[in-house]
Amino acid sequence: MAKDFYVICDNIRSLENIGSIFRTADAIGVTKIFLCGISGKPPHEKITKTALGAEKTIPFEYHKQMWRLVEKLRREKVFIVVLEQYKKALVYSKFKPHFPLALVLGNEVKGVSKKVLEKADKVIYLPMQGKKESLNVSVAFGVAGYYLMQNANIKMQNDNLK
Repeated sequence: MAKDFYVICDNIRSLENIGSIFRTADAIGVTKIFLCGISGKPPHEKITKTALGAEKTIPFEYHKQMWRLVEKLRREKVFIVVLEQYKKALVYSKFKPHFPLALVLGNEVKGVSKKVLEKADKVIYLPMQGKKESLNVSVAFGVAGYYLMQNANIKMQNDNLK
């Protein structure tokens, strides 16, 4: 399992999405979730409904201003990756993760703020084949999160073979 994999929720308005992110974070071994801005936080019945108890097993912190959190994590040498449709973004499957890593997930309508996009070490996106521009934020996190952890685990296995 990779060391120090964080998730930052940037103004995620849906409590059900927050709960789903907790549940997926538990499944893939996320170290901690940072809830920022308007993102709801446990305890809340709508979060519990979709988290199914994961909100009790995954540590979390609340930060009003996400950009300050990003600056703090950068000082701690955490690699900041934003999951967002963005002109300078890299297809997620071409990205090779570096840990410790924080994956930033944005607001369901507005996405991640430009200020944070500019501070990111890398921006990745999920290519879309249909007519919609993006997936639901919790679903997108599931796809990207599993990819990041799978690649981290492969790298760790390869390092152990050396």
